[in-house]
Amino acid sequence: MSHPADDDSLSRARARAQLLGGGRRGKTAEDVVRRVFAIQAQDTTAADLGIRARGQDLTAQAVRAAYEQDRTVVRNWFMRGTLHTIPADDVGWVTRLLAPRVLAATRHRYRDLGLTDELRHRADALIGQALAVHGPLTRAELAERLAVIGVDLTGQAPFHLIRHAALGGLLCHGPLRAGEPTYVLLEDWLPAAGERGPTEDAAVAELARRYLAAYAPATVDDFASWSGLAVGSARRAWRDLAQAAAIVTDGDVTVLARRPEETGDQVASPDVRLLPAYDNYLTGYRTRQESVDAAFEARVWPGGGVIRPTVLVDGQVVGTWSRGPGGRAIAVDPFSPLAGPVQVEVDRESAAITRFLHPPPVSTMAQ
Repeated sequence: MSHPADDDSLSRARARAQLLGGGRRGKTAEDVVRRVFAIQAQDTTAADLGIRARGQDLTAQAVRAAYEQDRTVVRNWFMRGTLHTIPADDVGWVTRLLAPRVLAATRHRYRDLGLTDELRHRADALIGQALAVHGPLTRAELAERLAVIGVDLTGQAPFHLIRHAALGGLLCHGPLRAGEPTYVLLEDWLPAAGERGPTEDAAVAELARRYLAAYAPATVDDFASWSGLAVGSARRAWRDLAQAAAIVTDGDVTVLARRPEETGDQVASPDVRLLPAYDNYLTGYRTRQESVDAAFEARVWPGGGVIRPTVLVDGQVVGTWSRGPGGRAIAVDPFSPLAGPVQVEVDRESAAITRFLHPPPVSTMAQ
């Protein structure tokens, strides 16, 4: 059997799986999220830019419509207890699978903040009532109500109580209000979220299958690192998929036996994408050397949990970028001088991001 990356580099194969290489792009925001399963959403704008980078001529309005009008994608706390955007159809079973481990890992933090079991249950009830009557509500508005039961509003307690309610399946992120996230009752926002999906080992195997569809070639340790599940659970899922002949493993890397159908590469190299901060192309694996040269790692990961926006060329990070004052000017900081064709595509991507974040006004004049 040939190695999954024999005919192409591992990073190129992963970029194609993530709709970041070979000219592959999703047609809509929903299509993007379904095909890559989860978009890192620690920052609202970064999440939108992550969808944009994988989509075909998407506008910010179209991305927001997928969240708020169509409600086909949802932002909430999922993998590793961090914010991701996933398909709305998967919110229920993914939350039920991942939340218990996150809650268990957070117990010491609850204790440090004085958030007892009783207080957390009272907070869930209060949050649920407030959202049912007055929602959608912002974090600050929910915090004001939590003060009634003695929650300290100056620290991290409000955040942890809101996330606790989300992990319990009570709430999710709703519409933006003046650019600020709000929260809504999950059962109101997505009535079907309570429907049962796969459970226990079957749920872990399904999550592994979704991961491999969007990230392979990858290892079982990559899956455990990405999902936050125990390595033992991840290995059981690998065994279940192998017994079902659903995966092919060569060495330590695995791919799906039947990969999602693709039409093949649509453009010649170079395929250039400007990825946002914290993009899951860089957080979806246990190690990073396949996509970022070790000599430049510190320029992408400067410390303090920061992951800078990056310039991706055929699956390899070749520089970082940032937005200037007002967010209109894109400044690119390459690791080394860019070849002419790459620079042309970088300029094209920079202009696309500017249009995405600052669309031109729509003329109301009759043509």
